[in-house]
This record gives sequence, C-alpha cells and structure tokens, in this order.
Amino acid sequence: MSRTITTTLAAAAALGAAALPASAAGHGPAAPHGHSVVISGVQADSPGPDSRTSRSLNGEWIRLTNSSNRTVDLRGYTLREDRQHRTFKFSGARLAPRSSVTIHTGAGRNTFRDLYLNQRNHVWDHRRDTATLRDNHGRTVDTKSWGDRGGRGGHR
Repeated sequence: MSRTITTTLAAAAALGAAALPASAAGHGPAAPHGHSVVISGVQADSPGPDSRTSRSLNGEWIRLTNSSNRTVDLRGYTLREDRQHRTFKFSGARLAPRSSVTIHTGAGRNTFRDLYLNQRNHVWDHRRDTATLRDNHGRTVDTKSWGDRGGRGGHR
C-alpha cells in the first residue's frame, strides 16, 4: 500500500538538535551513497491513550534531518514501516539545508516543519518496529529500529 506525502518545503529555519526518545535505537548503517538526510528522531508511542484522535495520531512521528549545506529534493523518496509493510512516498517535498521535518501519522496542515500522513490508525508499532528511508533510486538512506526482539508489538 503506498501513500503520498504532498507538499513543498520552503526554505526552513534550522532546528536545534532534538533529543531522541529513549525508545529509539541508534541509526542504521551510515548514510550510504553520500546522503545527508537521516532519520533523526522517532516517537512511536504517542503520549496518552491511543484513542485514534488527531492528537493521539499526531503524537506519533518520524523526524528527518538534512545535515548538508544544500537543499535535498525528497521527491520519490519513501519511508517504510517494517511490521505492517506500509510505504509512504514523498511527492514534491524539499528539505532545506540544516533543517528537519517531522512526519506525523494523523491529519493536519503540511508546513515546512511538519508533514501529515493523514492516517486514521497508528502506523508505528510502539513496542518494536523499523523505519527505513529510501532515496528516489530505491537505495537505503537510513534506518532506525526500536524495541526488543521478543516483544509482541501492537498499539492496542
């Protein structure tokens, strides 16, 4: 199943380094092919009850950061969720130099700092999952895994 993230990210103010939640493990392999975009944060377990309201869904997010001095065109990049095999494709998105964008699960208005997947259910398994960012050629740019290997997973 493929979804499209549609927005153009205008020039963005650089965001300070964000602390990773304790549930997020380290980056996967160093960004291959000279990529400067990494998965810099994950909040897979939204605060409070998983009520599937916009507030609950948007409390679940993935943050991408561009560490380079140049704008990165994310058109054709994909963000894949491993447990349920969901893939979200970027369309027309650009990430300014030294900036970050947070990709929320629920609905909202896309801006240069926040994108919304417009999902009605949680995407990321808060107990155990992997997010994989691939470029427009299908090459793995970065991965981030969290949780224990023995966990059953699930949001409910």
